[in-house]
Amino acid sequence: MNTTLTLKRPVTIYAESTPNPNAMKFVANIGLLKDVSVEYTSKAQAKGSPLAQSLFDFPFVAGVFIAANFVSVTKNNSTEWDTVILELRSFIREFLVNGGEAVTELPEKKEEITVAKTEAATTAASKANPVIDGKIIAILEQYVRPAVEGDGGNIEFKSFEDGKVKVVLQGACSGCPSSTITLKAGIEALLKKMIPEVQEVVAVTE
Repeated sequence: MNTTLTLKRPVTIYAESTPNPNAMKFVANIGLLKDVSVEYTSKAQAKGSPLAQSLFDFPFVAGVFIAANFVSVTKNNSTEWDTVILELRSFIREFLVNGGEAVTELPEKKEEITVAKTEAATTAASKANPVIDGKIIAILEQYVRPAVEGDGGNIEFKSFEDGKVKVVLQGACSGCPSSTITLKAGIEALLKKMIPEVQEVVAVTE
């Protein structure tokens, strides 16, 4: 008689608080994504993420952010972390132990194409400075992203025009009460010091 033994992969998960009181970071000892990160704000939006879809079945989950080796879960105000944190940690661990995939398909970034947007893009392109863009991205990658990921979030460069740097904050950093302070006293101060052309840094939505 042939017996097939299915071995479950060893997974450990630990929870880590973030500067955002409504977000908790769950760190895994295995890789979840490589070189990218994804954010979902609803179950319908999370079609390509079995893990995020399952997490949205919890009535208190308002957002899910998945990166290299962690999941940041943002809750609503219907409950407190001390009543659900152990349940969430166990759920994520069991999901991964049983072979569940964090992300099976990355979301497509769709943008409605209009004449106005095309003209705006052309104008922006004519003002763009790829050298400064590259410097900004390099600084964000080297000095800012590691700290932001440590807090359970992510930062993406959006654009630079007329001295203004636009960035997108994701995960635990999105909606965090201290994100404005971090943006101005930390990121903006750093970029202004290292790149004289930078006058301001603002957070925008995608």
